[in-house]
Amino acid sequence: MRLPNAGVPDFQRRTVRCPPGKVAIGGGAGAQGNVAILVGSFPTDGADGWIGLGRRTRYSTVGISVYVIRAYR
Repeated sequence: MRLPNAGVPDFQRRTVRCPPGKVAIGGGAGAQGNVAILVGSFPTDGADGWIGLGRRTRYSTVGISVYVIRAYR
């Protein structure tokens, strides 16, 4: 599953969730835009999704895309 690139405020989390009955076994995120920096890419606390966040120097928004690799519990 994937959340396509979308502009969000700096350091705002974007989370993609697994459908019911599945668990995150991996994932990732990308920061897009001029001078964009990926700050974090990690699973949710319940392992039911993936989180990505980033920032851009000299700008107040950043493009973030997030994906999760999932499997049945």
